[in-house]
Amino acid sequence: MKITCKVKIKNNLGLHARPATIIAKLLQSVKSSVSFTYKKETINAKSIMSILMLAARKNSLITVVTDGDDAQEIMTKIQEAFENKFGEA
Repeated sequence: MKITCKVKIKNNLGLHARPATIIAKLLQSVKSSVSFTYKKETINAKSIMSILMLAARKNSLITVVTDGDDAQEIMTKIQEAFENKFGEA
């Protein structure tokens, strides 16, 4: 199953090292493929370096695509992580 959703970056520093690490750890053991698209660039969201190279700033919208057996579960976790600012105050 393929699911697409847009998420907004709420962190003051955008998608920096801490959120990128949290995303990569969250996706480590998932079966589905997960990609982020920002400014016409699409990356594998399981790669910390790829996430950092997007250089997405606060209030940017990222398109998230999950595709696989656990796509819905993973999308929910990703949305929650973005909504909760990856645990940052």
